[in-house]
Amino acid sequence: MRTFETFPNLMTMFFARATEKGDAPFLWAKQAGVWTPLSWAQVAKQVASFAGALKAQGLKPGDRVVLVSENRPEFCIADLAIMTAGCVTVPTYTTNTERDHTHILENSGARAVIVSTAKLAQTLLPAVVRSSTCEFVISMEALAASSVRCLSFAELAGNPNADAAAAAASVANVGRDELACLIYTSGTGGAPRGVRQHHGSILCNVEGCLDILAHDFGWGEEVFLSFLPLSHAYEHSGGQFLPIGLGGQIYYAEGLEKLAANIEEVGPTIMVVVPRLFELIRGRLIKTIEKQGGIGKKLFDKAMEIGARDQLRLTDYPYKMLIDLLLKPKVAKRFGGRIKALVSGGAPLNPEVGHFFSSLGLTLLQGYGQTEAGPVISCNRLRAGIRNDTVGPPMKGVEIRIAEDGEILVRGELVMHGYWRNEAETERVLRDGWLYTGDIGLLDAKGRLRITDRKKDLIVNDKGDNIAPQKVEGMLTLQPEIAQAMVSGDKRPYVVGLVVPDQEWLAGWAKEHGLKPDLRALRDNAELLKALSASVDRVNADLSVIEKVRRIIIADEPFSIENEQMTPSMKNRRHAIRAVYGERIDALYGG
Repeated sequence: MRTFETFPNLMTMFFARATEKGDAPFLWAKQAGVWTPLSWAQVAKQVASFAGALKAQGLKPGDRVVLVSENRPEFCIADLAIMTAGCVTVPTYTTNTERDHTHILENSGARAVIVSTAKLAQTLLPAVVRSSTCEFVISMEALAASSVRCLSFAELAGNPNADAAAAAASVANVGRDELACLIYTSGTGGAPRGVRQHHGSILCNVEGCLDILAHDFGWGEEVFLSFLPLSHAYEHSGGQFLPIGLGGQIYYAEGLEKLAANIEEVGPTIMVVVPRLFELIRGRLIKTIEKQGGIGKKLFDKAMEIGARDQLRLTDYPYKMLIDLLLKPKVAKRFGGRIKALVSGGAPLNPEVGHFFSSLGLTLLQGYGQTEAGPVISCNRLRAGIRNDTVGPPMKGVEIRIAEDGEILVRGELVMHGYWRNEAETERVLRDGWLYTGDIGLLDAKGRLRITDRKKDLIVNDKGDNIAPQKVEGMLTLQPEIAQAMVSGDKRPYVVGLVVPDQEWLAGWAKEHGLKPDLRALRDNAELLKALSASVDRVNADLSVIEKVRRIIIADEPFSIENEQMTPSMKNRRHAIRAVYGERIDALYGG
């Protein structure tokens, strides 16, 4: 079994792998429709060149540099170069508004900004102009004339005399406790806070993930497809630094609309994803299988039935042989044919979704984490026995304790050193070396963690009963008619819901009724409400009395990152949704 070395910092890990791998491909992106690689040696040279240029511009160790870019090779190069220059990366979301950029620039005190495109610069540059600390912008693509000093990324990263070995030597003394990046959490409420992630925090995550790979799957030439935002800690650690630690390859997806095609083209061995994507893939697979009918549909139904059992019956074996021979290879091909594991994080995964994929022969590992913890805290693994209703045992080097009120506490090198310039919040969540996660959970007999809900998101009805909204919402969104849902009921006699119909289902329903599938126009349609209420009733049949959703309203539009009703990790931003629909939700309770 291959072992993983201990590194003093992230850059030393990168340069060590670059020396080992040399001219082997590392970062892949589509150029004129063709996947084109940059080798490890090429990336190391560009990192050294760019780091030297940042120093030449007067940046000093500890200075913050904001990075605004979609997932592409230049993001990785910029991130590594910022750290190699001794500075601190501040990756931010491409969906940020001008107000968001202003807050992060001022709060971080960034001296420079790196941006990928002219389109992203439109909301960024006005914030840069108003910034009291930002001195210049580096752009990956040409920008129109601006009052801000602009430099070319290609020129700064293209010094032919850059020395990767010298750059590697320059960072040898950077310790694991030193600040690597500030990652601003979007959160489900309130202004974003800068999480101080040190090198050891991310390295602890990488080492823990490599431990799982080494023991459960073997560690070979790993291939990753990067599509979750790199400004999110989950992709930043799991989709960038984990592949670097493995000496793997990273392909950058062309976008969500081309993701399915990219998966088949690339054939990733490991995919880091969020539950919402699994739900979408599950929905599409079910529709495809139902349309085809015949033996495929019968085998699919049998796969689900057999997968639900703890032990195979004698009569299951002939069916299992057919499922393994005819069905599972087709599903595997959808995922590129060589997937070792799909790793789910960022939000809770409905156990039924996990059961669906495992029944079709895919290994799905649900994990749990927070930006404040690098972010991975625990993950399911084969040797502990995968349970889809848990998020697995703690990662290597991580301690978990359950407080008296059920709150999950975490300790280890992965825990952040605090929030940037926010002592009050730091003191609230960091106490005696423990991170107070704000999540509620328990540890089972095998040491696997089960999350029951967010402490602050729990609904407490007017009788004092506790209701976990994410459980109910997860069950609602498994119905074919419902794409998204949010339930309410705090200090109320019963639970009510806000639902977003599935677009494909709505189009079919509207056609049958001779109507246009316009959500705003249909939101008060009694027949549509009746159809959606029927799907809610199916869910209610499996809920306790206090959890049942008694009444619903229909949303005007889907929850999205753009309308600020979802976080970038696809969680409902309850306060933002409530700000739009609060009066209509309250009206469901009558006078």
